[in-house]
Amino acid sequence: MSTTPLTSSVSSRLSSSGTANALELRDVSKLFGALAALADINLTVRPGERRAVLGSNGAGKTTLFNCVTGDFHSSTGTIRFFGEDVTAFPPHERIRRGLRRTYQISQLFAGLTVIDNIYLACCGVSRQRFSFFRPGRQDALMASAEDLLHLVHLETVRDTEVSALSYGQQRQLEIAMALAGAPRFILFDEPAAGLSPTERRELIEILTALPSHMGFIIIEHDMDVALRVAESVTMMHNGRIFKEGKPAEIENDPEVQALYLGGGDG
Repeated sequence: MSTTPLTSSVSSRLSSSGTANALELRDVSKLFGALAALADINLTVRPGERRAVLGSNGAGKTTLFNCVTGDFHSSTGTIRFFGEDVTAFPPHERIRRGLRRTYQISQLFAGLTVIDNIYLACCGVSRQRFSFFRPGRQDALMASAEDLLHLVHLETVRDTEVSALSYGQQRQLEIAMALAGAPRFILFDEPAAGLSPTERRELIEILTALPSHMGFIIIEHDMDVALRVAESVTMMHNGRIFKEGKPAEIENDPEVQALYLGGGDG
């Protein structure tokens, strides 16, 4: 795989971050009144690690993501991102430090083309920001957008309006936009939800082809997708970490099968 602005920029950032873990949560809890949506979460993810967070509805997975991104402020505990304490940082400061996220509900510009959406995402995280002049193909940010277009297999719909895309193609576009600006770490929030079997296979191919130094956490109800793209798994139940292990260990664990596959409420 040839070096692109995406891979070289991330490599530079990672080398400057030393040996710090990509993500560390220590005793993180999130209370909504008397309800503990998260309780004493301790989680460590290494740079470049791909981790799946699984659990039934209500287990606390999305709340976990919201605390990591700063959409929610944790009630207790500490969150570190590549060694830096970001617990009190607002979302935009975490984005500036290389954290990205996709959402369960699409957040795309439906009236614009695929390449325009990706280009705007690149502008939004660059120092250059926005210009009133339409970029040419030699524009550095447009070149980055074209690289991302290729990475998520959307070349054939480059100039198609988002409103005309299939649901699966929209999810692929969201991944491209999350990759804008060479992030250090990405949170994927149920990217396979609503996809056909063919689209799921495409998603697996895209995620496994990401640069090896780019770590991520994936929340996913589709256990087959999650276990095929992750090297480690965290199971959650009732706002707590229930079990951790390698994909094969989690898949064959009787307690996990009883809770998750058996439809235990969470």
